[in-house]
Amino acid sequence: MYNPVTLTLQADPLILSALREDITSEDVSTNSVCPEGQQGTADLICKQDGIVCGLGIFERVFTLLDASTEMEAYVKDGDAVKAGQTMAKINGDIRILLSGERTALNYLQRMSGIATYTHATVQLLKGSNTKLLDTRKTTPNNRIFEKYAVQVGGGNNHRYNLSDGVLLKDNHIGAAGGVKEAITKAREYAPFVRKIEVEVETLEMVQDALEAGADIIMLDNMSHDQLKEAMELIQGRAEVEVSGNVTSENISALLDLNVNYISSGALTHSAPILDISLKNLHAV
Repeated sequence: MYNPVTLTLQADPLILSALREDITSEDVSTNSVCPEGQQGTADLICKQDGIVCGLGIFERVFTLLDASTEMEAYVKDGDAVKAGQTMAKINGDIRILLSGERTALNYLQRMSGIATYTHATVQLLKGSNTKLLDTRKTTPNNRIFEKYAVQVGGGNNHRYNLSDGVLLKDNHIGAAGGVKEAITKAREYAPFVRKIEVEVETLEMVQDALEAGADIIMLDNMSHDQLKEAMELIQGRAEVEVSGNVTSENISALLDLNVNYISSGALTHSAPILDISLKNLHAV
């Protein structure tokens, strides 16, 4: 995902905004102890077992502050790492390393945490044909990083944003006057290349979605018995996504349904960070 074009057009402005949030005028602490430039080095150390993600963004924070900063990585995104493992060494002006440290670690810890949680959840679906999807329940201005982390963890991205696909949820259905009306209007408006997905909460809504020709039916917040009945009703006439408070703790209970997709907002809104530190900073 993070090729030069993506970095320049999408990631760089967000990283710069994060840096401006942390440095409004100057880094007073760093400038007080390092009035002059001095080359230095520091170790990037993992303090928990997990899946690393975001090394390129970590490095980019520093190179945006000073293009001469260099990082020697010993692992790559998607690798399993262990507590105490040195994952990289970063070299550059000590003032840059100090000023960029927290912003860089915030990205790396958050993205690695999402990748770790996603990986653990994907393992629970191993052996099935069901794909794990994320949602738009992401941190504002961090979606590009968080959805990438889901991919690195082995999950799949649902639509990236509102321009990316048609998903008719409860309030869309309410605004249109019903499931059939919402699907009909979407079919008339949306380009023919777009699939139409509709969120349903009852068996009656499932039937309406089928009759209106929905491409994907999202079964939202249904009981397990309702889900089984819905699957019997659909019988392969549409792809099926199950959603609604799905976490790593309860996802295994859905395996017997053999649905196409299970989406989980928890991948991005509830994943804990992976504890990572920048240590052993010294002049060279």
